[in-house]
Amino acid sequence: MKKILVLAIVLYTVPVIFTGCTSKEPVVQQPEQRVCISDSMHKLISLDTARINHVNDQLTLSGEVSFDEDKVVKLFPFSSGQVVEVKVSTGDKVYKGQTLAILKSADVSGSYSDLKLAGSDISIAKREYDNTRALYDRGISSEKDVSVAKANYEKAVTSHGKLNDLIQINGGGHTGANGTYEITAPAAGYIVEKNITAGSFIRGDNTNSLFTISDLANVWIWANVFEADIPKVKEGYAANITTIAYPGKVFHADIDKVSELLDPQNKVMRVRMHLPNPGFLLKPQMFTNVSITHTENDKVVSVASNAVIFDNGNRYVVLYHDSCHLEIKQISVLKTVGTTTYLAGGLSAGDIVISQNQILLYRALTEQ
Repeated sequence: MKKILVLAIVLYTVPVIFTGCTSKEPVVQQPEQRVCISDSMHKLISLDTARINHVNDQLTLSGEVSFDEDKVVKLFPFSSGQVVEVKVSTGDKVYKGQTLAILKSADVSGSYSDLKLAGSDISIAKREYDNTRALYDRGISSEKDVSVAKANYEKAVTSHGKLNDLIQINGGGHTGANGTYEITAPAAGYIVEKNITAGSFIRGDNTNSLFTISDLANVWIWANVFEADIPKVKEGYAANITTIAYPGKVFHADIDKVSELLDPQNKVMRVRMHLPNPGFLLKPQMFTNVSITHTENDKVVSVASNAVIFDNGNRYVVLYHDSCHLEIKQISVLKTVGTTTYLAGGLSAGDIVISQNQILLYRALTEQ
């Protein structure tokens, strides 16, 4: 059963009596009506004091979530080849050392063949060095012959090591008999970009990364600033970030980078905010609304925004002097930022205004 609350506003009638100098009969003037706030009404209103404050400015921008490029790993092919299998998709979580894709490459096959030949060269050079050393010990070979044989052996070992290092860089550690090699994750994180599909051919001079891995523990927010608003944005300004995905949730950050160049296509300046991402709520390419706030040097009188009444194109407040002394005051608004309204005129610091249920008193005052 619904309960109806009746707000009591008392309208007092005060008769005013004047006594004439030449007449014995008192003269009664039209009764004066006054709006007073009852005790029950006092419990339902709120009072706020007008204060002098620095002006806060607010700018709303459109933005987009991006991965933290300082904590990103991009994987490029080390040799040409054909993609045999892709084991991950965009958005997948991967671990260090996990196989992401398998490629079949003639270059890798050739490298393993060269490695095998290099191994044979080591064996031959080692036998020659051992034989020469033995002959030198018997006084048959010269010291020069020993030095040459040793240098050839060391050269063969170095050549084998280079080839082995190259294979390891290209995903070695696996059999190369059929020319396949694996692309593995060098760090744990999430696949935020994938430019590879099974069956496609990869050139050795390919400039596009095959995979991009980011941990997403931190993200960047990029926002666009139009030319007219560029003076309102600087590094260090506070930003409140909201998304469609999480209505009512506000992410807080500071501007840590302001681009010195405009985007040649959109003619906007880009600003960046660094934001921790606990729970991985923010996803790359998610759209955001960014509210930039900062404090100006100017000081003006301000009141709570919910105390302002808009009527017939003008703005008013209800001044409170005492329970039976209320006054409607027209104000001139400079700007409204959040819950604060900054005034260009109409009130003085210290004035008390009603900021809750004042509309009822406003109507009573205008209709009396």
